Amino acid sequence: MSDTESTRWLVALDVDGTVLHEDGTCTDAVKHAVARATEAGHEIMLATGRSWETTAPVLETLGIHPDYVVCANGALVMKRDDDEADGYRRHLIETFDPSDVLKTIASSLDDGRYMVEYPDGFRRYTQGMVDWNLDNAEMVPFERLLHDPVTRVVVVSPEHGEQEFLKIVESMGLHQVTYSIGWTAWLDIAPLGVNKSTALQRVRDWVGVPASRVLVAGDGRNDIEMLTWAGASGGRAVAMGQAPDEVKEVATEVTGAVDDDGLAAALLSLPGARD
Repeated sequence: MSDTESTRWLVALDVDGTVLHEDGTCTDAVKHAVARATEAGHEIMLATGRSWETTAPVLETLGIHPDYVVCANGALVMKRDDDEADGYRRHLIETFDPSDVLKTIASSLDDGRYMVEYPDGFRRYTQGMVDWNLDNAEMVPFERLLHDPVTRVVVVSPEHGEQEFLKIVESMGLHQVTYSIGWTAWLDIAPLGVNKSTALQRVRDWVGVPASRVLVAGDGRNDIEMLTWAGASGGRAVAMGQAPDEVKEVATEVTGAVDDDGLAAALLSLPGARD
């Protein structure tokens, strides 16, 4: 085993609110820290709720090409493949039948807007889904969302605040799915038992890095499972400074907020990454 292999860390980063600011920008400080950590031999990857199509540009922004990328909150793992046009292929795909959960949610929300993502990355959405990247997607009536297996369901409720929406979702008694709620009134649904941590466990096995040399960083409720997973195995579970209390509670450490380049500080603490 080389010296680099014996000290290499697997580093999985959430995207929105961790790597990127709310306006979608990434600071030079974070880019520099990613470059330093990569140069030190660490495997820097992304673990996000985003689709692959909206994740790929973030890799380019950071200048990284990891072996694996976790998308759709763990329902999709991309693997680097130089024979593919964009350099990656769909390596692991988890799907579920969205019909029951969509009907349950629709019966409780008067003004819900919906989007589903299919195994090939194509998406369908209902009218009013305006704040999302809708490339490779089509608008359809609600009923068109019910019939085919999906990797992900997104639900937005503009008329509700975060806490009110949280109470509504908890009262629905959703079954056979895993779900998380964002900062605002949007709900992200994955197959039962699937989340960022389940995908990252597979990735860790594939790349052969011990659990004690895993660092994950995130700021949202959909990061709770991966933070818990990393911390429980002796790794580093880093919550961003602006994260909700329930996210910070499962972390092993809290760094600065995204506006203060908290991720850069965490990355530069890795072996060999400090200038």
